[in-house]
Amino acid sequence: MLLAADVQVFLMISKAAYVVAATEANIKLPGQAARLQQVLTESLSASPDQLRVYGREDWLSPVASGSGSPNSMVVCPCSTGTLSALAVGASDNLIERAADVVLKERKQLILVPRETPLSVIHLENMLKLAQMGAVILPASPGFYHKPQSIADQIDFIVARILNHLGLAHELMPGWGREGSTPAGE
Repeated sequence: MLLAADVQVFLMISKAAYVVAATEANIKLPGQAARLQQVLTESLSASPDQLRVYGREDWLSPVASGSGSPNSMVVCPCSTGTLSALAVGASDNLIERAADVVLKERKQLILVPRETPLSVIHLENMLKLAQMGAVILPASPGFYHKPQSIADQIDFIVARILNHLGLAHELMPGWGREGSTPAGE
């Protein structure tokens, strides 16, 4: 959706995300950033330089510094481990450093946790990050749009993220708009 909106995307994938992609979506991603960038650029029909993939410790990437940080960053999904690291400013990998930079530069950080149930530690970390200006957007899909598939539920969360990024989309109408609720309800 971001590429279709002609947005430049800086992509970072955690070690855990490689496992999740393989386990939950049966997607095997190349482990090297350059190869992953090539595969994704081709398969998603991105224009040259529109998609940049950075490795876990690519400290020279633009997102590692306030002088090159993006206006918005989305961590999706955001593990509770990453939430914890962000809440204390650990910056032990590029995802954590980039999010730390976005926070310190007072730019938009959207965190999409998918853990459940949440412990007091998770909730305290979310509160702390929200107080720092992060948007906590749990991967909790609504059902008023009558989803027919898992893809519909995913689209609901993607639509909410795009709404917060201020990007137009046609994934689904907002609440109270045509098609958002069944006729007669």
